[in-house]
Amino acid sequence: MKNTVLITGASSGIGKAAAKFFVGQGWNVIATMRTPDAESELVHMSDMLVTRLDVQDRDSIDQAIKAGIARFGKIDALINNAGFSLFGVFEAISPEKIQQQFDVNVFGVMNVTRTILPHFRANKGGLIVNISSRAGIVTLPMNSLYCATKFALEGFSEALAYELASQNIGVKIVEPGGGASGTNFGQRMSKEYAQDASLTDYGAFITRMNAIYTGMRGSGHITTADDIARAIYDAAADGTDQLRYAVGNDTPPFIKARREMSDQDYVDFMRSHFLPKS
Repeated sequence: MKNTVLITGASSGIGKAAAKFFVGQGWNVIATMRTPDAESELVHMSDMLVTRLDVQDRDSIDQAIKAGIARFGKIDALINNAGFSLFGVFEAISPEKIQQQFDVNVFGVMNVTRTILPHFRANKGGLIVNISSRAGIVTLPMNSLYCATKFALEGFSEALAYELASQNIGVKIVEPGGGASGTNFGQRMSKEYAQDASLTDYGAFITRMNAIYTGMRGSGHITTADDIARAIYDAAADGTDQLRYAVGNDTPPFIKARREMSDQDYVDFMRSHFLPKS
């Protein structure tokens, strides 16, 4: 009997690449998205159910899970992929956007997870793969809200893994680096770039940061959506209890510093990159 996976945020980028990769490996796939009527590729694939799921709409979550079970009999794995990033200095981001960032990246994951858990418990097993980010390991200026949600997701996932092991349900975390190609992530982040002309005090800092990020994007460390999809599949199918899977190699000095330095040495190291020399 084929395994079945439900993937959120499968309309584009990593989610869509993962849906195609899992089907290619012989899985049934429930590819969920907010606007399934706009999808023109996945709907023509065999062993693929394209259906609506908005992580902010609990009824749509319930209906998508029921539709998947009705089509394939059961669900073996959940990939919590839906998410987006706000960019800009914290003061420029509206309270409404902050709420939306947490509603999608954190509470949305919790909503989908909570809804599927009774099905997993009834089946005496299941797997949850949460798509985090390197921003859940190290923080970067002008990315405070996204980092906050991914740090929250990391903590939630790790603690949940201990709980659900008692139910034979696995939890894993995939941590892509920034700048993945073949996704709409960067475009949406640019669209969501929060700017406030009245916050002139930040002008020099923002100029410096924009130059740094431009340099980082041009560093040549490119991870594709297909690379990440393959890592997600490996996490789902490797049969181990490994918790974290890092993908890409775009921020190695920061990761190395976080893991090997004392806390203050790490903070000083990060400040040396992002603050002007005195």
